[in-house]
Amino acid sequence: MTTSGNQKRAMRSAARLYAVQALFQMEHSDHSIDKVRAQFEDHRFGEVIDDNEMVEGDVNTFRALLEGAVAEQSTIDQMTDRALVAKWPIDRIDPTLRALFRAAGAELVAGKTPPKVVIVEFVDVAKAFFADGKEPKFVNAVLDHMAREAQPDAFGA
Repeated sequence: MTTSGNQKRAMRSAARLYAVQALFQMEHSDHSIDKVRAQFEDHRFGEVIDDNEMVEGDVNTFRALLEGAVAEQSTIDQMTDRALVAKWPIDRIDPTLRALFRAAGAELVAGKTPPKVVIVEFVDVAKAFFADGKEPKFVNAVLDHMAREAQPDAFGA
């Protein structure tokens, strides 16, 4: 069975959402990256919750985001801090947003995906977690700043 372009995009989108959840879980538990990665790949991808099957995530995207966020956390957190208002360092923001910025930052730092795609994808992730809030607009602004720092050539700088 071949996977269509739309299916591949949906799987990458799901992997981004799962990466945010996994990073959040790692921060709020004493679980290692290996343990959390295995839990997600074995139990969350394609899981059925209340008769709704979760989308199968793209394993390679999930792993790259998770590993990149862990390996580059200091760089990503500093980049995020520079994008945030001075009075709100990354350790004071919502832990879900912190996980989101780390996953998005990993993708931006890797430089394989166009920054505008990363921003749109992670704003959609923010909408999944904060459907009625102002967070998606906040995420858009912070990620735009981070993207310009991580990939200035993509913006003509």
